[in-house]
Amino acid sequence: MDLFSHAEFDGHEEVHFLHHRESGLRAIVALHDTTLGPAIGGCRMWPYASDAEALADVLRLSRGMTYKTAMAGLAFGGGKSVVIGDPRRDKSPALLRAFGRAVESLAGRYYTGEDVGTAPADMDIAGGVTRYVLGRSEGGSGDPSPMTARGVLLGIRVAVRHRLGRDRLQGITVAVQGLGHVGMSLAGLLAEEGARLVVADLDPARSEEAARRFGARVVDGTEILSVPCEVLAPCALGGVIDDHSLPRLRCAVIAGAANNQLAAPRHGDGLHERRILYAPDYVINAGGVINIAEELHPEGYRRERALDRLGVIGERLAEVFTRAARRDEPTHRVADAMAREILAAARRARAA
Repeated sequence: MDLFSHAEFDGHEEVHFLHHRESGLRAIVALHDTTLGPAIGGCRMWPYASDAEALADVLRLSRGMTYKTAMAGLAFGGGKSVVIGDPRRDKSPALLRAFGRAVESLAGRYYTGEDVGTAPADMDIAGGVTRYVLGRSEGGSGDPSPMTARGVLLGIRVAVRHRLGRDRLQGITVAVQGLGHVGMSLAGLLAEEGARLVVADLDPARSEEAARRFGARVVDGTEILSVPCEVLAPCALGGVIDDHSLPRLRCAVIAGAANNQLAAPRHGDGLHERRILYAPDYVINAGGVINIAEELHPEGYRRERALDRLGVIGERLAEVFTRAARRDEPTHRVADAMAREILAAARRARAA
């Protein structure tokens, strides 16, 4: 399994392969870039089909975290960890402690937290053996999902204003793909603003809950990406905008919480050609990392301060959209260039 010639390798500073025989831990930790500060990024647990699939995911996710923290104005770099296994079957306190010890061995170069397949309670266990865990349910900021959802809502408002010239979400149809912690929270916030919801989730109970609580229309997971709507909000796993889904899209805006929504950069180019406004995922979904980063504030975590910091999401997206429109370029390429500009400026300042 090649690393340095891997398609997703992007000059990553460190990649650690972890194995703990007794607990069954098999994990990869990737630190992409620490120019702005120690790497930060959650721990994802997923039943990857292969080690190669896990490596590709952690390399891409950690790079996204670098761009996310840069665009959010945080003094952190990008990192990520993936644990190979089914969280419903393979997760155990012993495995989480083994993971925590591995994080501790990195001596503060990487801070972790919850992600897909893990929860604040898991971070409590891992945090028993390492200082470098954020988002604990006890003594931390807890589940970051509500903050992520609030940031996405801010981004949807900005995107709708830019693309449709509307200042309110009242009557706007939003198709939400995925009703996990973030997706369900986002659906609730959108309902409060008067949006019409169309939803889909692999778990029928979640879809039924959204229908009951928010009056959402439920469709099958195969239909959600082609539903006629103003806004499509992918809130499940990544890679949903691909060769198959791109020609089927019937939306004006794509703005959701999922990481790595584009299967490949060329799919973002395709969105631009079709005049579908894409809110780059690592910009719009930064609410969670903004929230947990507040735990390291000298005065300690304050939710009010974290909420105030979410405003940077709307500001950055407005700048991305304005630059992209002025240059007639795809938004994902403009956002990437902006993130790289921030990192280059920081490197110059450090070298001065």
